[in-house]
Amino acid sequence: MNWSTANWFEQLAALCAAGLFLMTPTPSFAQTEAIPLTILAIGDSLTAGYMLQPNEAFPAQLQMALQAKGHKVQVLNAGVSGDTTADGLNRLDWTLQAPADAVIVELGANDALRGLKPEIPRNNLDKILGTLAARDLPILIAGMKAPGNWGADYSTAFDAIFPELAAKYKTSLYPFFLAGVALNKALVLSDGLHPTAAGVAEIVKRILPDVEALLQRAETRKAAAKN
Repeated sequence: MNWSTANWFEQLAALCAAGLFLMTPTPSFAQTEAIPLTILAIGDSLTAGYMLQPNEAFPAQLQMALQAKGHKVQVLNAGVSGDTTADGLNRLDWTLQAPADAVIVELGANDALRGLKPEIPRNNLDKILGTLAARDLPILIAGMKAPGNWGADYSTAFDAIFPELAAKYKTSLYPFFLAGVALNKALVLSDGLHPTAAGVAEIVKRILPDVEALLQRAETRKAAAKN
């Protein structure tokens, strides 16, 4: 995938300027039934499900895929469109009022879009992950790639954030949340940016093994807590 053209981020910048990137609903933590394990998906519009039906968003499709494989799990949608890592950090205490046995963290695209100095998202994500680690919650980091238009030095520094923090906290890393979907016209909406329902399904298919491993760690943690 060639990110040097920065098409994805340039179009995203246009949407932000037009105020169209902030229109997805706030997260819902509605519980429909008692589920043995709960995954909390923290993120921006890529998690929230921009322009999709609730059952087409990443958390809903991930839950269906896991349940189809026999896992008794609920995936809560804690995605808010337009969120930067700072926004995610600021709402973290509120977000963690929801029950969680494991967490997926998908943040950073909007920081890169705005060309924020890499140390800013690094520090924010460090604090987010530190808070989650202090609660002994299994974590899967969903990484992001920097746009090429900020230059090679920026890309190197930004892209290194996710593996370095994953190593620091000894947690799992899915290197690029939009792998196989970004810039694929067949899998993105007419804005050329956000995944369609089929695009989300592709993300779920690719990330599913990592999430199953996350669930295994959550199950082990929960069993140990009972003993």
